[in-house]
Amino acid sequence: MTEIDLPLPPVVDAEAWAEARRVLLLQEKALTRMKDSVAAMRRRLPVVEVTTPYVFEGADGPVSLLDLFGDRPQLIVQHFMFAEDWEEGCDGCSMMADHIGPLSHLQARRTSFALVSRAPVEKLTAFRTRMGWKLPWVSSGGTTFNDDFGATQDGEERQAVSVFIRRRDRMFHSWSTFARGEEPFMLVFDLLDLTPYGRQESWEDSPEGWPQEPTYSWMRLHDRYGAEADQCAHHAAPPHPTEGFVPDPV
Repeated sequence: MTEIDLPLPPVVDAEAWAEARRVLLLQEKALTRMKDSVAAMRRRLPVVEVTTPYVFEGADGPVSLLDLFGDRPQLIVQHFMFAEDWEEGCDGCSMMADHIGPLSHLQARRTSFALVSRAPVEKLTAFRTRMGWKLPWVSSGGTTFNDDFGATQDGEERQAVSVFIRRRDRMFHSWSTFARGEEPFMLVFDLLDLTPYGRQESWEDSPEGWPQEPTYSWMRLHDRYGAEADQCAHHAAPPHPTEGFVPDPV
């Protein structure tokens, strides 16, 4: 569909637009307050002590889960989908990593961040260089870490994020999320949601004639846009179906 063929939202005068915007703003403010309320509940979640002595493989040798905290009390782990036999990482996980940015902002709030995947560390390091990231990344291959935190189920990779907190050498698991729970960390979705056409995916409630494609089918590694469509590891064994998929609302 070319630009000239794309439909246009209704055209109104400034007064009518301001009234429609006022109605929407009420809902946007309610959503913000709900987000604050949910975050307050999250801060009150109980925690579970982590007693398994996980040891990962880093680029410079063994790295424990405690090591990933550094000198900070909190740790966010992105369970990056990258199985042992894959040649590159998941496109959706890569999109999230693209959005993380400098870790100094998290670190200023006593929080560390790391990627953890099952693939050998040599593959992780090469892919990180290709993508231009500077994020800490370790291999959990040979450990039960992925299985224990739901990032691998029955040998299949799952997109996930887990949060941990520590007191000295004792570590605790506080929170995890999967699938659409990662969307808040992928700014591109929120930005597209601001536009008239939205994400342009088939599950969305959009006006008749709006451009739409199967869910997630448009996603590529950031160095693959404009190239011929291909099937990366994420699509070869997709944890997120694309054909006929309707995202869960939570």
